[in-house]
Amino acid sequence: MRKFTFLLVCILFAGVSSAQIQTPQPSPSAKMEQMVGLTNIELEYSRPSMRGREVFGNLVPYDKMWRTGANTNTTISFSDDVKIGGEKLPAGTYAIFTVPHKNNWDVIFYSDSNNWGLPEKWNESKVALKASAESQKMPMEMETFTMVIDDLTNNSAVISFLWGDTAASFTVDVPTKDKTMANIEKALNGPTASDYYASAVYYYEEGKDIKQALEWINKSVDMQKNTPYYMLRKKSLIEAKAGKKKEAIATAKESLAGAKKAGNKDYVKMNEDSLKEWGAK
Repeated sequence: MRKFTFLLVCILFAGVSSAQIQTPQPSPSAKMEQMVGLTNIELEYSRPSMRGREVFGNLVPYDKMWRTGANTNTTISFSDDVKIGGEKLPAGTYAIFTVPHKNNWDVIFYSDSNNWGLPEKWNESKVALKASAESQKMPMEMETFTMVIDDLTNNSAVISFLWGDTAASFTVDVPTKDKTMANIEKALNGPTASDYYASAVYYYEEGKDIKQALEWINKSVDMQKNTPYYMLRKKSLIEAKAGKKKEAIATAKESLAGAKKAGNKDYVKMNEDSLKEWGAK
């Protein structure tokens, strides 16, 4: 009987010991992913809050290295080689450490991203890149430390650190042009209607050779029996930009009919606005 009672107590104690109580974390983790052009950028970090404290110059001293967040390393991942401040940073995952100054920040990309806070022993050979971030005062305060990827273009994005009344930002340049041109050259060895269409749209949006864009969009349309209205919409815009207004009007009317049939009010309005702009009757 004693052995049974002892065994029962042990089982109950083991059950209590393995139980986990979940409580909110003071610096909750966050993750964001952003496609910039053809390059994927991922951020993972923890988000401490001010809680009535003065941040920079106090909680986070000026001119000293900061873990840039809380808990484990704040990390950034790039699917392609990128450039920051004109310097190449190879594709991969890096810890981000910063040195906040009053007018700018130093941003350090460290190849070892498996630390809790700052590395116990700093290894300069693991510094993949050092860059500068412009710092400025914000008109409002950000209670919780926030990182954002903003000002997106096909070729770049701005990454910002926001906390308290301070914002520090730097620009990342991505290799969209090189990748796109390589993709176009590869695809055009045996292009489909979609390949011609994508190439034409890229040339149109990037302000490249509009005659080449027109040639490609015409080939795309010629290869299809029933060209979708949204492709015809792009064709009309390319024709208009190439100075072929008569052709643009005819294509826009065709796109408009398709959009009405599909019930797409956005494309109906866009085509109607363009037809009015081009003086269609």
